[in-house]
Amino acid sequence: MFDPRKLSVKLIPPAASDQPVDGRKYTLTHSDVTAQLFLDIGYVYNYKAVNWKMRDEVLAEWKKDREGRLRLAGKAYVDGGEFSKEEAGVRFNIFQREMSTALKGIVYGDWSFYSSYPALLNAPIFIHYESAYPSYNRIFYYGTPRQYLAQISQGS
Repeated sequence: MFDPRKLSVKLIPPAASDQPVDGRKYTLTHSDVTAQLFLDIGYVYNYKAVNWKMRDEVLAEWKKDREGRLRLAGKAYVDGGEFSKEEAGVRFNIFQREMSTALKGIVYGDWSFYSSYPALLNAPIFIHYESAYPSYNRIFYYGTPRQYLAQISQGS
């Protein structure tokens, strides 16, 4: 369950609340102990925040598609072959179960950005689950930022 009070947001300079647009990057990490979410927003990912043993971060960025339309493209690292297929399956399922909460954190944490670019509230969100196993190496459509903001305002 997403709790906005447990979200900490940090802009990485020179990024600002309204810049960049294309290439704006999000690094979302969390604490298993406190359930706190940490969102870094910038021109680059905050790899210093990534727990390289757990690899449970969600990375996302605004990218243009072939037609020049912006979309939020994210990725979750399931495995690179270092886990058995069964372990990778567990990681894949956890990421899928928690992705809605992660996306709420990314969208809610950058609310002022959408004030400057309200059309992006309707942009598609795609998440690539990166895995060495073809059955887990997949891309899923996750709706739009508007849907996540609506869920937050409804308390779900």
